[in-house]
Amino acid sequence: MLGMPSVRPSVLWKNMPIDKRIAAAEAFWQDENGLEQQMEAVVAIARKLKFRPKSVQQQPLERRAKQLAHLGDVSETVATRALIAYHLAAERAMMAAFLDALGIAHEDGLITAEEMAPPPPEKIAAAAASLTGKFPADAVALYLNTLLTQDPDTWSALEGLPQLNH
Repeated sequence: MLGMPSVRPSVLWKNMPIDKRIAAAEAFWQDENGLEQQMEAVVAIARKLKFRPKSVQQQPLERRAKQLAHLGDVSETVATRALIAYHLAAERAMMAAFLDALGIAHEDGLITAEEMAPPPPEKIAAAAASLTGKFPADAVALYLNTLLTQDPDTWSALEGLPQLNH
């Protein structure tokens, strides 16, 4: 690994506005690949509210989403799953635009190649810049920081770009 990203998923989560955290939490609870992290979140919510985990599990999705969104401190694994679920649910157009700008094959914003070499830094910088103006700056910053936390080896050239700071 080239180095750890300067921002962790839990910090990205904590810094998201509450409305985006609620949207991310809704996507998190609907993520079929996140059962392990969902159980971890149920336990964290139950502990905070002094409920039994089973009581939290039985609550409607909207209520669990709000409870999770109001947890400022979540584990790296829960934050990671929530960020991924959020982007897949709400930011596909931006994901696709970024990959198009890089010339990377994808299906609706998801990279299709099994193996992918890191794109050259100048291409990454140009692709990040191409998102500016097309998408809200805070959404671009969240997406690019999420990429960096998920795969710092591939996306290390994002480090230090102005689009990360919003």
